[in-house]
Amino acid sequence: MKLTLKSVPHIANKVAIELGRSGVVSLTQGVEPVANAVEKILVENIKQEMALEEKANEICQEHEEDIEFMLADERQLFFMIKKRLAPEFGVILDYEERFSDLAHKILDELYEEDLIQYDVAENRVKNIIFNAITDFVAEDNELHYAVVEKIKSYKRKYIPGTDEYDILYEKLYKEELQKRGLQ
Repeated sequence: MKLTLKSVPHIANKVAIELGRSGVVSLTQGVEPVANAVEKILVENIKQEMALEEKANEICQEHEEDIEFMLADERQLFFMIKKRLAPEFGVILDYEERFSDLAHKILDELYEEDLIQYDVAENRVKNIIFNAITDFVAEDNELHYAVVEKIKSYKRKYIPGTDEYDILYEKLYKEELQKRGLQ
């Protein structure tokens, strides 16, 4: 699942909390500085992907007439362009590889900024970070479906994409996060 800027603070908190709970890492300055450092890295990574998507979109728009003339699938072309440009933008498209790379960058940043200390293998700490990210992504997916189903169960029907729907979605999403201890 794709990471979004909206989910970054929640992922960052989960990583910081899981590192603190692990028993193999000590947080030298507490949870908040760790979460802030993680958030910075995640935001940078997401912005790289957004820049990549913007460039791929520009290319698609420049060739819009050719795409229509050839009756090509624009979404498939968009993905092919994105795949070709990804190395140039420093973006890894395979989510497992991407999360592993992010975990390594996060570990390096936390260690260099002296926000964590550990006496175990570096790979063990990296796996804690990786698992926190992948666990959140899985939980977020479940959370999304739970919120959507809850909205569908209301007597009053809300239309996705409207301001009213978005406000209700955010409210229920935050409640679910709190119920699950993710906020």
